[in-house]
Amino acid sequence: MKEGYFITGFPGFISEQLIKRWLSDSSDKRIYVLVLPAMMKKANETIEKLMREGINTSTIQVIEGDITKKDLGLPLPTKKHLQDKIQYVWHLAAVYDLAVEKSLAYKVNVTGTYHVNEWVKELTNLKRYIYFSTAYVAGRREGAIKADQLIRPYQFRNYYEETKYEAEVLVQKCKKELPVTIFRPSIVKGDKKGATSKFDGPYYLLNIMDRLKKYGSIPYIGKSSAELNVVPVDYVIEAADWLSRIKNSAGKTYHLTDPQAYPAREIFRFMMMAQIGKKPTYTVPYTLADKLLSLSYIRKYLGVERQALDYFQYMGRFEQEETEMDLAGSNISCPDFLETIGAMVRYYEQNKNNKNLHPPVK
Repeated sequence: MKEGYFITGFPGFISEQLIKRWLSDSSDKRIYVLVLPAMMKKANETIEKLMREGINTSTIQVIEGDITKKDLGLPLPTKKHLQDKIQYVWHLAAVYDLAVEKSLAYKVNVTGTYHVNEWVKELTNLKRYIYFSTAYVAGRREGAIKADQLIRPYQFRNYYEETKYEAEVLVQKCKKELPVTIFRPSIVKGDKKGATSKFDGPYYLLNIMDRLKKYGSIPYIGKSSAELNVVPVDYVIEAADWLSRIKNSAGKTYHLTDPQAYPAREIFRFMMMAQIGKKPTYTVPYTLADKLLSLSYIRKYLGVERQALDYFQYMGRFEQEETEMDLAGSNISCPDFLETIGAMVRYYEQNKNNKNLHPPVK
């Protein structure tokens, strides 16, 4: 009997990479992808791209739906058809925009997750419900952040963090009646070979350097000793796929973060060396950089969201001893960030003029 996989958030980068991984083995499976009506064209184009890469996509079934609606917006016949055919549910759909408005963030991230939770409870052959949260549900908490804790921080940096926290609260409650595994990745970049679906996160630094290099020297931003925790997407995919299949991961929450994260200033320096062959020569205060990025035309010129700057000051440290322990024997580990910079910069330079890879800056 074919095992059924159901995934939300397609055709997002992580969901696409997961599906490629699932289809790379010989096990018999059926993959159901939930796609918003407005994203159907892009979803079909993504499947066609996978076909051109030589991947057999015949087991993928696209289902039009919307997590912000009851029963995911599925017609009753479709809902009943799927009820006993799905063993693994992967809930990845969310608004990942750091500058997202509160109402939209709550509608998708919180209300949407509530509807997915309720829908999953009616599946009759469920083996695992996997939810993708974020390490930054910790908000502005500092010091050691443990994966088995979900503590509301005194403040969030943005509505993305706040709504992902509220959504994880809902999923945590499901652990009482469902086999739930929660993953909290940190900042996710492209794969170890450099490829990515959009230039955000650490790529904002490359945007800044690319725009400012013609002016000569480029400064550090602030003097904080904070670490910038960045992980490649293939590490996230490999670790999550492995951990979701082991028996003792049910009921657990895992950090998928870099256990050896570098200080943000070092990352900035190494990326600048790789991109333009120079080091920063002076420092501008964080408060000045933040004030400049409060101006829309500055943000758009530099290609960076103001909220991204906050992560250069974050003094939290994600602990993931249980992640490392449960990955033992898998040969899966997070690569050293410095070892991936070269491929990351090369991909950026080859594709920086592709507007489709640059998310709009507000």
